[in-house]
Amino acid sequence: MSISRLLSSLFLFLVFSLGVYAGSDFPDPEKPSEARAWKGAGGKTLNYRFRAPDRVVKGERYPLVVFYHGAGGRGSDNFGQIRDAGAIRAFVKAGLFSDRPCYLLAGQVPKGQLWVDVAWSTLEHRMPAISDPMRLMFEVIDAHLSDSSLQIDPDRVYAMGLSMGGYGTWDAIQRRPGLFAAAVPICGGGDKSRGRDLAALPIWAWHGDRDKVIRVSRSRDMIAAIKAAGGAPKFTELPGVGHNSWSACWKSEEMWKWLFAQKRRPE
Repeated sequence: MSISRLLSSLFLFLVFSLGVYAGSDFPDPEKPSEARAWKGAGGKTLNYRFRAPDRVVKGERYPLVVFYHGAGGRGSDNFGQIRDAGAIRAFVKAGLFSDRPCYLLAGQVPKGQLWVDVAWSTLEHRMPAISDPMRLMFEVIDAHLSDSSLQIDPDRVYAMGLSMGGYGTWDAIQRRPGLFAAAVPICGGGDKSRGRDLAALPIWAWHGDRDKVIRVSRSRDMIAAIKAAGGAPKFTELPGVGHNSWSACWKSEEMWKWLFAQKRRPE
């Protein structure tokens, strides 16, 4: 065989091999998660994704991470919420489900709806009536916590979300602070008049100081309100970073170590 034909054959083999690999299920971190739907008492439905630890040891309990996606994850495909901003890939890369075994719940907000009925551009807001997606998400969380077939540690439920889901994270922990052991709201905002409700909850907020979608003052104000109420929240303000502050957050080994070390305090 000539050198040119040999190189051509090798090239086609590599192309074929890479194509098969890229199209296979194995490298896709979304594959192990389950697409589910929750029908609430009022008849409304919320699509959500569920994922268990890669290995569940009988008798052990594992944390539950509740993820509130951003606006880009809205829809009805029951995939967008974990693909939003590359969330599930970032979680897998950080060792969630393997080195940091945990359960994951990620609801999907339908198009045209919000986790919190508040305009993203507003510089402050008072907590509105609970939205349908948020109400249904609480129902999903409660149902999984009460499921005896799962080995969820009820004292290690963590809330995390970005952008629209950053608002959702603040809203969730303000409505039910006793449910969560810790929270990581990323480029979001909450009701600063309720800082006292969060004084005892471990929180690590993240925001870029050049964010033009959701102003950094939203996170600054929440942190200041909680500190004024006697709390000790953590806040990472990223200099020169715009709206994608979740990227630095998810790459932070320190953040993940901190989060998984948190446990709900006795009331």
